[in-house]
Amino acid sequence: PFHVDYGLYLKLGANFYANHGCTILDCNTITIGKNCMMAPHVCISAATHPLEVERRARGEEFTAPIVIGDNVWIGANATICPGVILGNGVVVGAGAVVTKSFPDNVVIGGVPARILKKVPGSEDITD
Repeated sequence: PFHVDYGLYLKLGANFYANHGCTILDCNTITIGKNCMMAPHVCISAATHPLEVERRARGEEFTAPIVIGDNVWIGANATICPGVILGNGVVVGAGAVVTKSFPDNVVIGGVPARILKKVPGSEDITD
């Protein structure tokens, strides 16, 4: 089971899997490709707020779309922030905070997330 903000703006590819406690805030389009897996307590949020206190106090909110490619694995407690595009075959380490986009077939992790290495065997992937 997972929690969705609206459900209207969520596009899921075939063979999608989300473990328990995942939260998807789809106040903008979130596209998740085929064969994607999410470990427990992943958060994917298209919502953000201004840094200025006065604007936040007025309730201002911004959104940006998120695109997650095919065959992506997102580890436990990872957070995907607004505007991020993850390429095909990306592996996101547990606890990562993904604030920017990443290309195909890389392992990312950390706060903020950075490339740790290429996915082993990814140079052989053609589909």
